[in-house]
Amino acid sequence: MNRKTKIFLATLALSLVAGSAFAGTTGTEFQNLYQWLNDVVTGYFGRAVAVAAVGIGAIVSIARVNPLPILAGVGFAVFLQYTPTIISGVLSATI
Repeated sequence: MNRKTKIFLATLALSLVAGSAFAGTTGTEFQNLYQWLNDVVTGYFGRAVAVAAVGIGAIVSIARVNPLPILAGVGFAVFLQYTPTIISGVLSATI
C-alpha cells in the first residue's frame, strides 16, 4: 500500500468519527465580539451598505446598459441581510 492510500484511508476513518457539535454554544469570550458584529451588519450600517450596493449597481447598470450590476447589488443586499441569521441557525443547531 502506497503512502497516498494510507493517508486517504486514515482521513476517511477520522472523518467517519463524529464528535459532538459545540460550535454555537462555547467560546463565551467571543460573545461580545459576535454581538457587536451582528449588530453592525443587521443594524443601520448594514442597511446603508445594502442600499448603497443597490444604488451603485443601478448607476453602473445605467452606464453600461447592462442589468447585471444591479442584480449583483440586489444579490449582495439580500446576502448581507440574511446571512447572519443563516449562520446563527447553522452554528446553533443541535444533533
